[in-house]
Amino acid sequence: MPQSRRRILVDLLRDEDVRSIARRYFVSNGFDGTLTCVGVVVGAVLSGVSDGSTVITVGLGAAVGLGTSALWSVWEIERAETKAEILRLEQAMLTDLDDTRIERSQRGARVVHALASGLGPTIGVLVPLSPFLVEGSYLTMTQAGAVSVALGVGVLSVFGAYMGSISGQRWYVSAARMGLAGLVVAAINVLLPG
Repeated sequence: MPQSRRRILVDLLRDEDVRSIARRYFVSNGFDGTLTCVGVVVGAVLSGVSDGSTVITVGLGAAVGLGTSALWSVWEIERAETKAEILRLEQAMLTDLDDTRIERSQRGARVVHALASGLGPTIGVLVPLSPFLVEGSYLTMTQAGAVSVALGVGVLSVFGAYMGSISGQRWYVSAARMGLAGLVVAAINVLLPG
């Protein structure tokens, strides 16, 4: 990585506004990915899917879809917003800001936001899917499903604890609130007719 790009990246990661937006995208989309995975897992186990590899295949499809959606949508959203901001600045300053430090910084922030957005749901799906890697050798399908839901609740709780700690709230209360969502999704799937 050239020195100027490295310097821009370091500056971006020190910028609280950039980190704050990236954090929101990461947690929000990670929340979506984790809840989607919990729903897929419970639905697969309850519908009689007989092997963990099928659950992994379906889950990976969800990870690709959600990760791509999160990355692409944030890239396009941030692209439009930053271009609009640059246009406002250009009009106010009566100058072209193409290829300036301001424009490069905006582009770098867009990359950070898009990557954080895509990483959230990918982690949110992959962690709960992991028990199905050992289904058949160490765990039954039902056991893998239960461990998967527990891991999903754990991931959600970590998101909650993190957000609670940065906002000065009681981290364990935030963790419990976020983790509860995983249990609710699992329970709703169990209660669905089918």
